Amino acid sequence: MDVHDLDTYLLVGAGVLILAVLAVRLSVSIGLPSLLVYLALGLLLGSSGLGIDFADADLAHALGFGGLVLILAEGGLTTKWQHVRPNLGYGLLLATLGSAITVLVVAAGAHYLLDLDWELAVLLAAVLTPTDAAAVFSVLRTVPLKSSVTGTLEAESGLNDAPIVVLVVAISAGEVADKGVGYLAALVIFELLVGAAFGVAIGWFGGWLLRRVALPASGLYPLVVIAFTILAYGSAAAVHASGFAAVYIAALILGNAELPHRVATRSFVEGIGWLAQIGLFVMLGLLASPDELEWRNVWHGLLIGAILTFVARPLTVMVCAVWFRRSAREQLFVGWAGLRGAVPIVLATIPLSAGVDGSRDLFNTVFVAVVIYTLLQAAPLARLAAACGVLTDAARDVEVEAAPLERVSADLLQIRVPSGSRLAGVEVGELRLPVGASVTLVVRDETTFVPHRTDRIAVNDDLLIVAERSVREQTESRLRDVGRHGRLAGWGVDG
Repeated sequence: MDVHDLDTYLLVGAGVLILAVLAVRLSVSIGLPSLLVYLALGLLLGSSGLGIDFADADLAHALGFGGLVLILAEGGLTTKWQHVRPNLGYGLLLATLGSAITVLVVAAGAHYLLDLDWELAVLLAAVLTPTDAAAVFSVLRTVPLKSSVTGTLEAESGLNDAPIVVLVVAISAGEVADKGVGYLAALVIFELLVGAAFGVAIGWFGGWLLRRVALPASGLYPLVVIAFTILAYGSAAAVHASGFAAVYIAALILGNAELPHRVATRSFVEGIGWLAQIGLFVMLGLLASPDELEWRNVWHGLLIGAILTFVARPLTVMVCAVWFRRSAREQLFVGWAGLRGAVPIVLATIPLSAGVDGSRDLFNTVFVAVVIYTLLQAAPLARLAAACGVLTDAARDVEVEAAPLERVSADLLQIRVPSGSRLAGVEVGELRLPVGASVTLVVRDETTFVPHRTDRIAVNDDLLIVAERSVREQTESRLRDVGRHGRLAGWGVDG
C-alpha cells in the first residue's frame, strides 16, 4: 500500500462511516439493530456489489476479534452494576449451562435433520449459540425495560462469548477429537477462571490508580480507561486464558468505579463501540458473497435458526429460571430477546480461517440465520415488552460527572437533573448533603447563579457541587436517593 492507496481508503472509509452513522438514526427509529444496515453496506461494497474483493478469512478473524474486544469493553463500561448484581446469577447460568443446553439441542437438530456429521453439527451449534452484546445493547437500551430484564440480558451477552470461543477454537483445531470432551471441559473452566481473575485484578487496579492521579487533560481519562480494558484482554490472552471474560469484567468494574469524568468517558466509549460495530459489520458484509449462497444454505439457515429461536432458546431460559423467581411472561421476553448478531458471524470465521471442511457452507448458513432471525426478533421487541409487562416507567437516574481538583482533596461534581427526576422542586437546603459537600453553582437556561438554600431545583438544571473525596460517595448516593424518592429520602441518621 502506498500513499495514493491510503488516500483512496480514507476517502471510501470516511464516506462509509458517515453513511453508517446517519443510518443509526433510521435503525433506532424503527427499532432494528443497526448491524443489518451495516451488513447491507458491506454487501453493497463487496464483490457482488461495487466490486471490492475481500476474501481474507484470517484477516477477518483477527479484525473480528479486535472489534469484539471493543464492543465488550463498551458494554461493560456502560452497564450499571446495580442492575447486573441482583441478576448476575441468572445471567451467568444462561451464559454457561444455558449455552451448553443450546449447543446440544441445536447440534442434535443439525445432525438428524440436516445430516451433518457430529463435529460440524456441534461447530454450527456453538457458533450460533452466543447472544450478541452489540445487538442486545443497541436495541434494548432504546426500550425502557425493568432492571431485572436488562441486567440479565446484559450479563448473559457479556459473559457467554468466552466459553463458546474456547469451544469453537478447540473444535476447529481438532483438539476435541484428539484429547476428548474432558480436556475441553477443563480448558473452558481454566480459561474462564483465569480470565475472570485478570479482569478483576486489572479493573480494580485501574480504578484505584485513576482515583488517585489527576491527569493534565480530561480527554486522557477515556483513553486510559479503554486502554486498561484492552490490557485485561491482552494479559489474559498472553497466558492462554479467556481475554473476552477479562475485558468484560475489567470494563464492568471500571465503568462502575467512582472515576473522574465518568460521563465523558462513557460517551467516548459509546463512540468507540459504534465505530467497532460499523467497521466489524461492514467487513463481515464484504466477506460474505451472495453469489456463493445456495438454496441449501438458505434452507439450512432457516431451519437451524428456527430450532435455535423456537426450541433451544425457550428451553434454555426455562431450565435456568428454575433456580430464580421469574414469571412466565418475563421468561418469554428474555427468550425472545436473545438476539444474535456479529458474534456468530465472527465465530464462523474461525473454522473458515482454519480450513475446516464445510466451513464456507457453515459461514453462509450462519450469515443467513443471523440476518433473518435478527430481523424477525428485533422488530416486535417493544410491543412484546409491553405485552409481557416488563416495561418500566421509573424516573431516569441522575448522571454525575466528576473532575478532580488538584490543589485540594476534593472533586467537582456536575449533575444534570433529567425529566422525571424527583430532584425537581426540591430546595437546595433540603438536599441535606454531607458535611464537606455543597452546591456552589446552578446553570439554568444558559444563565448561572450561586444558589441560596431556599432556591428550588428545576428540570434540566446543571448543579455544580464541590465534595471532599472522603464524602464523595455519600454525596452521589444522597443525590440519587433524592432523585428517586424526593426530599424525604432518608440519609444517615436524618433518615
